[in-house]
Amino acid sequence: MATRSLQERYAPKGRCFGCGPANERGLQIRSFQDADGSVVATWQARPEHEAFDGFVNGGILGTLIDCHSNWTAVAALLERDGGAVAPSSVTADLSVRFRRPTRSDRPLRLVGRVVDLASDKVTVETSIEADGEVTARGRATFVVVKEDHPAFGRW
Repeated sequence: MATRSLQERYAPKGRCFGCGPANERGLQIRSFQDADGSVVATWQARPEHEAFDGFVNGGILGTLIDCHSNWTAVAALLERDGGAVAPSSVTADLSVRFRRPTRSDRPLRLVGRVVDLASDKVTVETSIEADGEVTARGRATFVVVKEDHPAFGRW
């Protein structure tokens, strides 16, 4: 596995709250391509990420799924197209299903897998696991945007 995350390689100045390496107050998700084709991350909550003592806020879990899924999509597009520059993509839809409360006192593992790869959009399913048990699942679709979109070139 690479020592630098997808975010650090392709968006080192990114300010996104969830995945921007340059956002010191953000979640600082670090996503890595795995040998099995998935994209994985390990993340640890802090007290300010809790809904109540000992458990991660659902909105934070949704952000983890959204951002990690986006980087799963970007990795698939880069691999397919052989690109050296990450394509600009945005969330077109996102759904999150909470399966059980997610404890904040242990590392969380995020696993994203592409389920549909089209010319200009990618659908990804991502799970959040704590101690090997899935606590949340998400499905998101990302579309590649052109120069006239405000998110173009945001990396």
